[in-house]
Amino acid sequence: MDWSIQDIARIAGTTSRTLRHYDSIGLLKPSRTGHNGYRYYNQAALVQLQRILLLRGLGLGLPVISQVLDDETDAAKALTGHLAWLKQEQDRLARQIASVTQTINAVKGGGEIMADDMFNGFDHTQYKDEVEERWGQDAYATGDSWWRGMSADEKAAWKRHSQQLGQDWIAAATAGLAPDSAEAQALAKRHVDWLTGIPGTPASEARRGGAEAGSGKADIAGYVTGLGEMYVADPRFAKNYGGANGAAFVRDALKIYAEENL
Repeated sequence: MDWSIQDIARIAGTTSRTLRHYDSIGLLKPSRTGHNGYRYYNQAALVQLQRILLLRGLGLGLPVISQVLDDETDAAKALTGHLAWLKQEQDRLARQIASVTQTINAVKGGGEIMADDMFNGFDHTQYKDEVEERWGQDAYATGDSWWRGMSADEKAAWKRHSQQLGQDWIAAATAGLAPDSAEAQALAKRHVDWLTGIPGTPASEARRGGAEAGSGKADIAGYVTGLGEMYVADPRFAKNYGGANGAAFVRDALKIYAEENL
């Protein structure tokens, strides 16, 4: 069974012009062309189009999408990875919807708005014992003081920044980018900058020590590499990157960045 270009445009919510453009650049070829010149698409072409539209939804350009499709020819495997990302997005959006709904109800009813409800899902104190065990009491105390010293707006902005970083990692892994690609290495740099911007973390202390005494780079490299390994080993962290496969991508990209830049 196949479908005409008009049928596919209608079903997929796109246009015949877009599909013809995809054909002209070799991104999505019709399965056959009729004697009247009309393009027709079979089931395999529909699966390819679904992948293209999903990757477009991640903000990827057509040249990158073409490379991704060439690199990962197993459609089922690629879509499985994308499905994991979509489910994580669904969970994140569900929590945001519940949080905003609660805020709206409180505002309309004249009730008191609680910050813990507005920023549901972030409880830095739950890792207190673990942080102290791994990096010492000073590390937790410094980070806790930094967090408590921020306003509600500053906390919300920091949380959005952290979530966006995680989503960008997931998008890159789902797109099939290589850990040593320019895109992945740019993410790794953002990740290291994010880590060193949090007072009390070994990365922050090492960079501060390096700035003051001309040392500390090796410590940052070791910390970043070790953290990448922890992302893979600990499911709590792996889920922030779409699961074990996504965490492995982050680990590999961070390792390459640390070896070449830290």
